[in-house]
Amino acid sequence: MERFVLTDAQWAKMEPHCLGKPSDPGRSGADNRRFLEAILWIARTGSSWRDLPTLFGNWNTVFKRFRDWVKADVFKRLFDAVSNEPDMEYAMVDATIVKVHRHGQGAKGGLRARRSVVPRAA
Repeated sequence: MERFVLTDAQWAKMEPHCLGKPSDPGRSGADNRRFLEAILWIARTGSSWRDLPTLFGNWNTVFKRFRDWVKADVFKRLFDAVSNEPDMEYAMVDATIVKVHRHGQGAKGGLRARRSVVPRAA
């Protein structure tokens, strides 16, 4: 796979927080970057695990490894490692999504001055 979702700079920050290393046998010793790319592919496409392309490996193996990393809180560590420099590209609030109810805007039937319940001193 030539095109990655993760940049080399992002991967350099994440790599020390991954479980295992290439010399370890078993699931945790496989290519961690390819595994993270598989997780990002699932998140990006919204597909089921069974639809994972074969270039990422067997879907069941990837899923089991994902489950192990969730239990070990690896993804929280990865997020913390990458999130120290937040990208504010997607953090914006638009008036088209945040609407105030018409009563909150002072429309008819909205805000009214009410008489005080406290009686006046004579």
